[in-house]
Amino acid sequence: MMTSRIAAAALIVASLAACDKKPPADAEVRPVRAVTVDHGAEGEIISLTGQVRAKDQASLAFRLEGRIIKRHVNVGDVLQAGEIVAELDPRDLRNALLTAQANLASAEAALTQARLTFTRQQQLLSGGWTPRAKFDEAHQALLSAEAGVDAAHAQVGIAQNQLSYTVLYADGPGVVTATGAEPGEVVHAGQMIANLARQGGRDAVFDVSEQLMRTGPRDPEVRIALTNDPSVQATGRVREVSPQADPATRTFQVKVGIVDPPKAMELGSTVTGSIRLAAPAGLLVPPGALTETDGRPALWVVDAKSQTVSLRNVDVSRYDPMDIVVSRGRSN
Repeated sequence: MMTSRIAAAALIVASLAACDKKPPADAEVRPVRAVTVDHGAEGEIISLTGQVRAKDQASLAFRLEGRIIKRHVNVGDVLQAGEIVAELDPRDLRNALLTAQANLASAEAALTQARLTFTRQQQLLSGGWTPRAKFDEAHQALLSAEAGVDAAHAQVGIAQNQLSYTVLYADGPGVVTATGAEPGEVVHAGQMIANLARQGGRDAVFDVSEQLMRTGPRDPEVRIALTNDPSVQATGRVREVSPQADPATRTFQVKVGIVDPPKAMELGSTVTGSIRLAAPAGLLVPPGALTETDGRPALWVVDAKSQTVSLRNVDVSRYDPMDIVVSRGRSN
């Protein structure tokens, strides 16, 4: 491995005619600047730009299709549980409920008649004034009428539920972050009408390259800062990673749960997330000390005992404006 002193290449070349040789006794001795390499490299800091989103989001939609007659919310509205989000035209479903209620009334009337007939046949049978077959027929008619009433009750319940589905309510507190339909539009069941960001936890969401996903540290601590005000900071941990890359960008969506998010980190804010990669094996060396020999990077190395220098080829694992990382050195 490399010795502890590395001389700046430009100064060495200007003052020495050869390496590994002591200068003649009458030669002019010129001072050169050397630096001591005594610490290893640190991991590189990677920064990505992302957005603050709610940890939990809900897409509010109707359970049935219909024409929207009114939407009560807009983007940015703060809702409480039970507030009306939108309404569908209820006329057809209200008529369906009236029909079901009329069928129920008819079924109840038929049940009343069947009960009277059964009671009369029961009395006649006990006195021997009617055949058993007539009694059995009345009994079956009564059972059928009771079943008809039960079915009519069920139809009324379904019609009432269908009518209630024409009004869309917020199922919890939150902020409206998007809307998906306007009044007058015919929407399908399940089509997003409003997107609701739940109150509570927040995520910083980033699009991460495949290379960083592969080489980055496992479960790193992420430092998060507002892009327009870096003094507003927080930390976070990776909470969720998309199982597959986006087909267009070939990046993976990573959600970082923000620990105690500052109030200024509002939903939709642009943030910068930074992590430190694992430190590469090697030593930090000033960029000015790097030279070249035989087409390969090299450094001048000072032997403290003999006060001579030698040129050694090295492998450089990282170039930075302020320093370079030498991963391996070998003698010429």
